[in-house]
Amino acid sequence: MANQPVDQPLDYLVIGAGPAGLQLGHFLAEARRAYLILEAGPAPGTFFRTYPRHRTLISNNKKHTGTADPELNLRMDWNSLLSDDPELLFTRYSDRYFPPADEMVRYLADFAERRGLDIAYGTRAVEVAKDPEGRFQVTDDRGGVHVAERLVVATGFGRPNVPPIPGIETAELYGDHSTDPRDYVDKRVLVLGKGNSAFETAENLIETAAVIHVAGPHSVKLAWRTHFVGHLRAVNNNFLDTYQLKSQNAILDGEVRRIERRPGGGYLATVAFARADEVTKDIPYDHVIVCTGFALDASIFTPRCRPATTINGRFPALTAAYESVDVPGMYFAGTLTQSRDFKHGTSGFIHGFRYGTRALHRVLESRYHGAAWPGAALSADPAELAAAVLARVNRSSGLWQQFGVLADMIVLDHAGGARYLEEVPADLDEPVATAVPGRPRGHFTITLDYGPDHDKVDPFDITVTRIRQSDPARAHEGHYLHPIVRHHVDGAVVAVHHVTENLENEWTSEDVHVEPLRAFFARQAAAAAV
Repeated sequence: MANQPVDQPLDYLVIGAGPAGLQLGHFLAEARRAYLILEAGPAPGTFFRTYPRHRTLISNNKKHTGTADPELNLRMDWNSLLSDDPELLFTRYSDRYFPPADEMVRYLADFAERRGLDIAYGTRAVEVAKDPEGRFQVTDDRGGVHVAERLVVATGFGRPNVPPIPGIETAELYGDHSTDPRDYVDKRVLVLGKGNSAFETAENLIETAAVIHVAGPHSVKLAWRTHFVGHLRAVNNNFLDTYQLKSQNAILDGEVRRIERRPGGGYLATVAFARADEVTKDIPYDHVIVCTGFALDASIFTPRCRPATTINGRFPALTAAYESVDVPGMYFAGTLTQSRDFKHGTSGFIHGFRYGTRALHRVLESRYHGAAWPGAALSADPAELAAAVLARVNRSSGLWQQFGVLADMIVLDHAGGARYLEEVPADLDEPVATAVPGRPRGHFTITLDYGPDHDKVDPFDITVTRIRQSDPARAHEGHYLHPIVRHHVDGAVVAVHHVTENLENEWTSEDVHVEPLRAFFARQAAAAAV
């Protein structure tokens, strides 16, 4: 590929042709912006050529939903990227609920080709700097120089997240340990980490290893309880049975203080237990496998362009607009944006960040190209507002998947009108300020979210009092996903309304859902008029 002339800067340079890079490329191409995606690998989706190591995705691929509504179907489809092409749905690529990872590789390649995305393959970004004009200047591993007004980093994680344990450099990493169970026959194995990669690894060895210990300083968190899909999923938790039913395996709650590689082979790990009388114990193992996640690789950024990080340096620190907090014009897309909803929402996964990427594109269009945030005009009539809100929450896949992160907004003007904005980052003020002529007369945010302390309630314990379906006056006590409407005036939340949760997620009851919401809007309108 020839070097780009530096006097013709791109509007956008995107690093990474994984799902997020492709999703953003799709929107940039539709908007006819000058962009280029740099991809180190020979094809899209390099990550999925290696991960997950055991080659089965745990992202739902539910084909049969009982509805032909494409928006509702995206609530159950965790793998498809957003486009207007019905052939580019992942549900057409596999019938399996948990599909093979190789199908994701094939899907991403087809998406890039069918959308005609501008991608430079085999082109690894090795340095991110700024030129004298303040534009981003990215050098690739072949000496090519790419100049752009804005940079979007969609690389995903570039390095393993390895905890600072003395001797851990002698252990095996999740990314390169052997996945052949025959290599562990009658062996003692220590797996570091308590997430899905750790339990996926342990699960693979149950039939051959003599003893498997899964260790970490924090409690095991189950996704069905926390509603965070990155926590331990049921498909990976068979190992818990082998521990609690006394089958030689165990979960060690505590810190691994030291790992020593023994001269004759194997390891000695020093474990400090969190819930045992002994302070520490030295335990022998034949294998130690590190499954402690991944982190941002910041090695390509020069000092002037090095973004601040957060969460132990694993993620870039971002504004509500997905922009680096300290490098203006540097944006992030994809799993790296999960610092915004870490271990709460879905920004780390395709079914979440596809909507975050669409919101990012709308931010870029608004900031740099004068495009208004997509929306529709309404009157401020309470009945019309209630109908608009319930129509959206009954169907929207974006609010459903990015619960508590993306919000619809109703911005009121001073002439009895309003504008309804879709899927705005919940704490982003820019679209509100420009939605209506003059200064807005307050606004409402509409999110789908879980109730307070929902992760502290065992969803299968029938002795726990739960509010469901029938009591609008106690809707705020509900634990399950439900619509929450907040009234904002001069930067402060002045009132909150919870729409009663519903087993089928159909908020259509005139008495239970519609009328209480209409009355809320009427009360807030009356209060604002005083």
